[in-house]
Amino acid sequence: MIKKSDHKGLKELLVNYVGNKLNPEDENVTIDMLAEVMSKDFPELILVLAEENYIRGYQQALDDVHKILPAQKRKREKEFLTE
Repeated sequence: MIKKSDHKGLKELLVNYVGNKLNPEDENVTIDMLAEVMSKDFPELILVLAEENYIRGYQQALDDVHKILPAQKRKREKEFLTE
């Protein structure tokens, strides 16, 4: 089981890894820097995350369509009846 305190250690590890890799002048590590380093050093991880994000986005689009279609149908029926 992962404890909340364990997340801080992983975050610190990632920030230090990226900071040591890129050595930014202002010593700040951004999400963009993290993504850049991870995509170069661990492309298989980024690919899995991208695939999951794509699938979730596609599913959300389908869910939205299923919600919108009945409303559009009712609107068209109402317009037809008022003509």
